[in-house]
Amino acid sequence: MPSFVLASSSPRRAALLSNAGFEFEIAAPRIAEKFDAAVTLRELTLWNALRKGMSVAQTCPDAVVLAADTLVALENETIGKPADLKEAARMLRRLSGRTHEVCSAVLIYHQTSGRSAVFHDISRVRFHRLNRAMIDKYVAKVDPLDKAGAYAAQGSGAEIIAKINGSFTNVVGLPMEKTIDALAKFGVRPKEC
Repeated sequence: MPSFVLASSSPRRAALLSNAGFEFEIAAPRIAEKFDAAVTLRELTLWNALRKGMSVAQTCPDAVVLAADTLVALENETIGKPADLKEAARMLRRLSGRTHEVCSAVLIYHQTSGRSAVFHDISRVRFHRLNRAMIDKYVAKVDPLDKAGAYAAQGSGAEIIAKINGSFTNVVGLPMEKTIDALAKFGVRPKEC
């Protein structure tokens, strides 16, 4: 089996892969994520995933590299990560009682062979109606600053999320249903139990 590198510093993506039985190394990309409100949600996540993956593949040309990017959009307006707790609370108020989209784009790339796979997944997430006390309580429990839309689906996510249509793991940050199949085509499979 070829060596497998996760081009991400996201503990959530690492946990999803690890829980599925994959063995991998982590190489955090040394590039800043781009954010442009004029670009669609799908285009922006694909752009960031490609940039992250290619930057890591240059230093690990013999490895199968996986990179991903996840963003949130409400009524076609892309929402990134909050700059501070005040902005996080503002984002959660906007999402309160409404349905938004979560898009994750994934690049799997093996530089030596030139093989690649690129795909995305979109899930729709409906929030409960949140009052100020609920938002303050949630923000105090969860670090919202490294999360698109200022929230996480896992852990305390049930306190704010009413329903998810689509892949739960996509909302966490990596659509595992599609990712497992795509990795298998590169010879990367979960370890046997």
